[in-house]
Amino acid sequence: MKILQIILFCCLFGVILSLSCSPPSDSKEQGANQRTRKELLIYSGMTMISPLMELAALFEKQENCTIRLSYGGSLHIENSIKINQVGDLYLPGDETFINPFVEDGTVIDTREVGYNQAVIMVQKGNPKKINNDMLQFTDRFLAVVIGAENGGAIGRETKNIFSELGIYDDVVQNAIYLSTDSKGLARAIRNNDADLTINWKAMACLPENRESMDMIGLGDRHSRKKKLVMGLLSYSRNKNLARKFLDLAVSDQGREIFRGYGFLD
Repeated sequence: MKILQIILFCCLFGVILSLSCSPPSDSKEQGANQRTRKELLIYSGMTMISPLMELAALFEKQENCTIRLSYGGSLHIENSIKINQVGDLYLPGDETFINPFVEDGTVIDTREVGYNQAVIMVQKGNPKKINNDMLQFTDRFLAVVIGAENGGAIGRETKNIFSELGIYDDVVQNAIYLSTDSKGLARAIRNNDADLTINWKAMACLPENRESMDMIGLGDRHSRKKKLVMGLLSYSRNKNLARKFLDLAVSDQGREIFRGYGFLD
């Protein structure tokens, strides 16, 4: 077994980022503003955090509210929602994570905002001359990093792809380590830990990644578009406000933002 390390960034409650409009300079006005300002808590898979931050900044100005983003591997975010039973909106990296919540009534309204699509990622310029032959992931002369199946949506998709080929166990054995989310997979390429990995296409569109990696399509057999569905949680205390955010996400302005990060054609 060639696995040297398994990266498990398993923070159950994710990372919470709070965005808010600039408060008034007068302390009394500031206190009143804080008491009346409504708040939304949005759970997100790691890959979609950048467009959500941009949407949140727009929405806060429009609605004079505060938006908090809790993000991480989709499986950990899913567990956080189940345990905490608080929050307003949920956007995992694959609709299969949200479907059970729709079925049991935890999610009461949804919008499709884009899609994720897996690709092979390699070092910039592709110095190892890697192509879309999936057997390369079992080549012991190549440094392989893949997503862990119990971490996030990309790990689940990676397992599905290699399981269909009957080589998943061989790929795991050949990997130098597993990462729980798409951000860790991108870091593996940036830091020259890996010659190749499978990651969501959108990760290569981020400014910090564009100059470090190239993408190779998986071919028609494995190049599936995984729907990104945002859902309204039944726990929401501000359902009308949350629905307004859903409307912004699927508006022309919202779709342009998602398109700019590689989540739409």
